[in-house]
Amino acid sequence: MVDEALLRTVTPTVIAVLVRRGAAFAAAEDAVQEALIEAVRVWPGDRPRDPQGWLITVAWRKFLDAARAEASRRKREEVALAEDPSEPAPVPGSAVDDTLQLYFLCAHPSLSPASAVALTLRAVGGLTTRQIAQAYLVPEATMAQRISRAKRTVSDVRLNQPGDLATVLRVLYLVFNEGYSGEVDLAAEAIRLTRQLAVMTKHEEVAGLLALMLLHHARRAARTRPDGSLVPLAEQDRSRWDTRLIAEGVDILQAALARDQLGEFQAQAAIAALHADSRTAGETDWVQIVEWYDELVRLTDSPVARLNRAVAVGEADGPRAGLAALAELDPTLPRFTAAAAYLHERDGDPATAARLYADAARQASNLAERDHLTRQAARLNATPRG
Repeated sequence: MVDEALLRTVTPTVIAVLVRRGAAFAAAEDAVQEALIEAVRVWPGDRPRDPQGWLITVAWRKFLDAARAEASRRKREEVALAEDPSEPAPVPGSAVDDTLQLYFLCAHPSLSPASAVALTLRAVGGLTTRQIAQAYLVPEATMAQRISRAKRTVSDVRLNQPGDLATVLRVLYLVFNEGYSGEVDLAAEAIRLTRQLAVMTKHEEVAGLLALMLLHHARRAARTRPDGSLVPLAEQDRSRWDTRLIAEGVDILQAALARDQLGEFQAQAAIAALHADSRTAGETDWVQIVEWYDELVRLTDSPVARLNRAVAVGEADGPRAGLAALAELDPTLPRFTAAAAYLHERDGDPATAARLYADAARQASNLAERDHLTRQAARLNATPRG
């Protein structure tokens, strides 16, 4: 049997080595896929001592074969054939550098967020096109076209200067927020890739994102009921939270904060840690959460952060204060109406809250959220009012 986990681990480095040697991204990825097929055929009976080196050698040969077959790549072939195709000469750099370059390439600013996510899962994550398509609930042909377009877009990109780590982190966070669908657990995949990136970069914001993912993932089992309906944070059974993941996330966050280079993911992780640290919803330190939202707003000036801050103010200083903070924001913001409904309910105005919950349900972007908001409106409408 071929160790699939090993293949997924070394594949990004192999692709990156070919790209650094001059192969276009699409050609490199195709060559590596052919080498992987060869590995599945050969390795069960004769596994190499250096699987990564074997894949690099075979993939490079596959690339040269393709180069010979295409007249449009004759110039590249002349350069490539100057070397010994049977055993490419060593090149400077390390596996860490190569994989990091591949992260940057797959999250290139020229790609749309959806394309960057798909390409990252394909090239860095090692997922098949079918698996990615299932995870995003689109036909495999549609996803194949998206990945092909993305590969063409970055085909001639040469990473001769540092890539944008912030863009890579946003792509990984997009993957994480997709959660679970089909046979691929995208949240777990995002954590795996972010762990890998954290080891390579030792960057405090990468650590902040990893801590944020772990702290959110720790609450996963308590987020939904058996019927699939959402359970709000305040109502979750905290005994079902994964204390091991929480402890790991807090440790990673504390180490990152100690470097005194605060970034938005560290601030978000600090908020998540405060929620995780509370034994009950009533013990939540909302005053400190508001302070962290102040930091997050200072760092990002994000309307979403301002919206979440308004809700936190409503918890810390009372619903009237929360509504006042909310009134300063754009009412077309996603979840603005749901936040207003919640604060009006806490302020003792169930009629207004019920109407706003119903409005928010109509605006909801997914079925689970829509059902939850509809239930909230129905609950209030069914409650006798004096």
